[in-house]
Amino acid sequence: MSVFAIADLHLSLGTDKPMDVFKGWTNYVDRLEQSWRLLVKPEDTVVIAGDISWAMKLEETEADLAFLHSLPGRKLLLKGNHDYWWSTKTKINNFLAEKGYTDIEIIHNSAVKIGNIGICGSRGWMYNSDSEEDKKIINREVGRIRTSIEECIKLGIEPVVFLHYPPVYDVFVCHEILNLLKEYNITECYFGHIHGAQAAKRAIQGEYDGIAMHLISCDYLNFTPILVKKE
Repeated sequence: MSVFAIADLHLSLGTDKPMDVFKGWTNYVDRLEQSWRLLVKPEDTVVIAGDISWAMKLEETEADLAFLHSLPGRKLLLKGNHDYWWSTKTKINNFLAEKGYTDIEIIHNSAVKIGNIGICGSRGWMYNSDSEEDKKIINREVGRIRTSIEECIKLGIEPVVFLHYPPVYDVFVCHEILNLLKEYNITECYFGHIHGAQAAKRAIQGEYDGIAMHLISCDYLNFTPILVKKE
């Protein structure tokens, strides 16, 4: 039983916004499916850290979620900045149940135990924001991440944090989120959002203030889920 991770799938199987128009994204859905099927077994879990679908409404995600449902493994979804379809936890859970997507779950003020680790986190927020509105969003996200981490602690397992936005990027730091991770002695943090080779070069990876940072945007990973934990 293994845990894999990837972010920024930007699926548009039910909408007309294909990513193939961007450099490096040609046939990306086929490439993602091929690599996924080569790596992931039915008993494995894949964490998808945001920007899952270009759909604007929950019901428009059906084709994209059906595609994920067709792939092996359990899928844990977190919200990204482009997941405009994201609704309340109850509505999403009801939709998933109605469609029979029993292998897809969302992480939202919650955590999931897999072996001896806990999958937790939230969207996060931008690392270079200083407006009053941004501060409100950051404080809300800090609360969600804290709640998610606390769920792991209640379960007696090690929290592994997944965010959509990186907590640090180049010279920018989202101090509120980074300080929260340090408060709980988080040692592993996975994030997406960053696209393109030049931008990826500026992403902070490796150890930063005692936390191992991992960029998992799907184009950076060549549309191949990365191994997080092997049981």
